[in-house]
Amino acid sequence: MSGDVLLAAVRSGLAGAADPAKAGPMQRYMKSTMPFHGVSMPDVRRIVRPLVAAHPLDDRAAWERAVRALYAGASHREERYAALELAGHRRYRAFRDADALPLFAWLAGVGAWWDLVDAVASLVDEVLRAHPDAARPAVREWATTDDLWLRRIAIIGQLKAKAATDLDLLTHAIDANLVGSVFGDEFFIRKAIGWALRQHARTDADWVRAFVAERGEALAPLSRREALKHVGPGA
Repeated sequence: MSGDVLLAAVRSGLAGAADPAKAGPMQRYMKSTMPFHGVSMPDVRRIVRPLVAAHPLDDRAAWERAVRALYAGASHREERYAALELAGHRRYRAFRDADALPLFAWLAGVGAWWDLVDAVASLVDEVLRAHPDAARPAVREWATTDDLWLRRIAIIGQLKAKAATDLDLLTHAIDANLVGSVFGDEFFIRKAIGWALRQHARTDADWVRAFVAERGEALAPLSRREALKHVGPGA
């Protein structure tokens, strides 16, 4: 029952903040078949976070049911953003462990577009940092799955890890998706590889330069440019 009350409050809050003048352009920008209310992400967070805090869910099962129901039953894309806010809310930090990875994989599969998938990747990033040993096997498997979006998450799932980046996992995820792989020519994979390397270059530029040099032409030009964008190829 608490989940139903929360979902009704979230849907009502988002609908009440709708801006039809913004909705159409937002839908076109995102190339979404699902309509928008026209609510910006800062406003989605402003609306959703207090409602999540005000309507606590009883346990892990209730949290997962609410996330799935809000996401799957969304009539407007902001409701999916709201479901991701619920999934990542601080109240439910203890539930974001390796056992949550099937839920996150489901969110990525249903969403199947970069805005939703990249938000899921941030949740996976948190799990990998908090529970690396338990989470690593699943993410390694995602790097070679037949799902484009899970592969993307495996590649960009450590953007916030900095010095704690699991380089073996990052290497595995990238090497599984180089030029010539099943998804190696996909823009969202090439961009993800460049993004992951560019981010890690902030922590270890020499490692990234060496990685790029070793991969040579197996690394797509887009990936290489992004990886070296702020550090250059070195001496």
